Amino acid sequence: MGFFSAIKKMFGSESSAEQESQIQQEDGSSALKEGKAPGQPETPPQKASETESPEAAPHQGETAAAESASPAGVDAAPSVSVPVTAAASPAEEALTLRLREAEPRLSVWLGIVLEGVDATGDLLWQRLAFLLGALEAPPQEAQDFVDDFRAWTQRMEYRQVEEFRSELQYRLALALDLEDEEDERNRLFIKITEGLARTRDQLARGLDSLFSSHGELDDAFWEELEELFIMADLGYEPSLELVERLKERARKEKVTQASGMRALLMAEVEEIFRAPRRIAAVNPPEVVLMIGVNGVGKTTTIAKLAHRARMQGKKVMIAAADTFRAAAIEQLQVWAGRVGALFHAKSPGSDPASVAYEAMDRAVKEGVDVLFVDTAGRLQTKVNLMEELTKIRQVLGKKHPGAPHRSILVIDATTGQNALSQTKLFKEAAGVDELIITKLDGTAKGGVAIAVAMQHHLPITFVGLGEKLEDLRPFNGEDYARALLGHKDDGAV
Repeated sequence: MGFFSAIKKMFGSESSAEQESQIQQEDGSSALKEGKAPGQPETPPQKASETESPEAAPHQGETAAAESASPAGVDAAPSVSVPVTAAASPAEEALTLRLREAEPRLSVWLGIVLEGVDATGDLLWQRLAFLLGALEAPPQEAQDFVDDFRAWTQRMEYRQVEEFRSELQYRLALALDLEDEEDERNRLFIKITEGLARTRDQLARGLDSLFSSHGELDDAFWEELEELFIMADLGYEPSLELVERLKERARKEKVTQASGMRALLMAEVEEIFRAPRRIAAVNPPEVVLMIGVNGVGKTTTIAKLAHRARMQGKKVMIAAADTFRAAAIEQLQVWAGRVGALFHAKSPGSDPASVAYEAMDRAVKEGVDVLFVDTAGRLQTKVNLMEELTKIRQVLGKKHPGAPHRSILVIDATTGQNALSQTKLFKEAAGVDELIITKLDGTAKGGVAIAVAMQHHLPITFVGLGEKLEDLRPFNGEDYARALLGHKDDGAV
């Protein structure tokens, strides 16, 4: 059940106080997504050295990650069951009343149930189960969610709530389909703003100076604006194109003064990022081909996408078709275990297309919802890369008509203009449907997102804002433009 429909039901009840305090258990109304519960056991990791990038390895505290649901040496507490009694306790009645009277936001509700809870323990798991039940999650799905999260905190050796609160809210937002809720959007906007701080500071100083020192939109103004774009790592050709587009917009909207260009620039950037709607695959599994050069964070991006899908109740498989690096296969297996995804691989040096074919066959037989296929990212020989990716696409399509349904190129924001050339290469070699930009947190080259979207006319679907699983977030062009340039009606960028 969606967020606002759950709210409506919660606030609209005319029943007695006792009935209102009961946890709803109707089989046909699920706050969590229908499908597989996110409670699969995870594969114990081996210590694998990832040659791709520092980001490609689990960050400290997560490397020893994927153990079974009951790690060695840790006594597993009994599973937390969602309360099913007809009569709620006074404490539950009081908690329910507070939840109903509170502002209907996930962060507010989470704050209420976590009040007085500083560390992991029975009280935390009971409160979390109570919240899910109050939002009409089926008891078994709610219990699986709590047990899965509890096992994760044990593996990560997290004890204090503040260590995992952000991850908990992220998982709840995915499971309850609340990611578009205003509260989550604001949380994401803050992260994007923080990540783009260096890019924004560099661009802001130049724009402030330009807008204040010029009156009319003369040739000198446009030349300086072009230089600013180039310095912000948009690149020469994209900078020229953006200036021409701004000139045309200014002409159409009859803007003649530099002071009026701020809103036009914001609107133009939003337009550049406006992406068409994508038609989802009709018959599962949805096959996602992951491409990108070594070192961009492709391995961790696959893991984060798989984690998102798992938290949305989907059965996920990861196939290691980059068979030329043993470390890549090992590391991907570690990540698959961590996020509870099935994993398919062959020995190093195997034919990548055969890995993809066998994974596709297995995914169909085992009822997988989403299959992520990792591929090699060697740029030394463009011809070999093109042949390899073409063969993989052919065998996938032969086994499952329409596959791959999405080809996602992962690029690294810190590489600046190299991201443009990489996008061009992979568009020619494999075809690209969408982009994911990693390492946007703290880079001074955030302007490359504008350049690559404008020059290659590809939608950006996700951005990487850190190393944690929760740090891969949906891309929103309006939010990105606001974070980079400021609000349309701001007096300053």
